Amino acid sequence: MYKILKKRVLSPNVKLFVVDAPHVARKAMPGQFIMLRIDENGERIPLTIADFDRSKGEITIVFQEVGKTTRCLGLLNEGDFLLDFVGPLGLASHFDGVSRAAVIGGGLGTAIAYPQAKALKEHGALVDTIVGFRNKELIMLEEEFNAASTRLFITTDDGSNGNKGFVTDTLRTLLEAGETYDVVIAIGPVLMMKAVSEMTRPYGIKTIVSMNSIMVDGTGMCGCCRVTVGGKTKFACVDGPDFDGHLVDFDESLLRGAMYRAQEKQSEEKHICRLIGEVR
Repeated sequence: MYKILKKRVLSPNVKLFVVDAPHVARKAMPGQFIMLRIDENGERIPLTIADFDRSKGEITIVFQEVGKTTRCLGLLNEGDFLLDFVGPLGLASHFDGVSRAAVIGGGLGTAIAYPQAKALKEHGALVDTIVGFRNKELIMLEEEFNAASTRLFITTDDGSNGNKGFVTDTLRTLLEAGETYDVVIAIGPVLMMKAVSEMTRPYGIKTIVSMNSIMVDGTGMCGCCRVTVGGKTKFACVDGPDFDGHLVDFDESLLRGAMYRAQEKQSEEKHICRLIGEVR
């Protein structure tokens, strides 16, 4: 059993948990993830490790309430327990030789981008962080990103924070102004990662994206998380989740991500969340 030590509401429907998981924290690295299960009747879901503290044995996760499991997860409070919390899984990110980087996060992807920016800054790299949200009410982890960045740019679709536009608008401005990077890391919606990858391609800038595919076991056995990279089949759980954005077949990933929407809706309509005792 894994105890929830801290619960924090970051924005509407987005929550942060700090979980007591010393065995996971001991080996966790940026870019890796965990698989959790709330109880014996729950489904397994993957969540990226947003932060970790080896000395305290703590793992931080951030999630958005979008389906039955994440909605039930959001009802838990400090002092409650998770049945399963398996990890760290996936390959860790590597930053050898990187002295200047741009880290780009969109929406909930900003929580996944944070450990990347933090690790790069700790390695001595200059880090330009660009994060985007629909509006200012959804902005999260601003204080943490300020500490992990050399420069922080926050955009909103509606301009409600005074900086209207998309993350790609800011990246384009920086590149056209002559900024150079050893690597650009993009994490967020598939369309955003695709747009960033296409923008950096003419500049020949190495671009890494995080593919959060549909996943069942997280060990490469089920094959659900497969993605096509450079014309070859890869599994996000064991070969990734980091991949070369210039080689990923994003169009295929978009189609695969929408495959089970009808089944997900049906499952939500029939599911009984035992935490609240009503049909959801």
